Amino acid sequence: MSATRVERIRAALQERFAPTRLEVGDDSALHAGHAGAREGGGHYRVFIVSEAFQGCSRVLRQRMIYDAVGDMMHKDIHALAIRALTAVEAESQGH
Repeated sequence: MSATRVERIRAALQERFAPTRLEVGDDSALHAGHAGAREGGGHYRVFIVSEAFQGCSRVLRQRMIYDAVGDMMHKDIHALAIRALTAVEAESQGH
């Protein structure tokens, strides 16, 4: 189930942002026993580089990501750690 969720997250972000780099990780095992995990929601992390974030604040970028995976939030995804950068920002940070 978890691999399917990772692929669904990846597909939604790929479609919405056409990223030059996209990493989606599943950290659910680190949160076993957590209330959200008991209810079936997983813990995931996203690192995404896209020009769609140009001129957007960190908060707006997170909202854009949440909107892209919105149908999965609170059902399949309990927690989502997000790092969203433009290509220039990623390069300046050594990514």
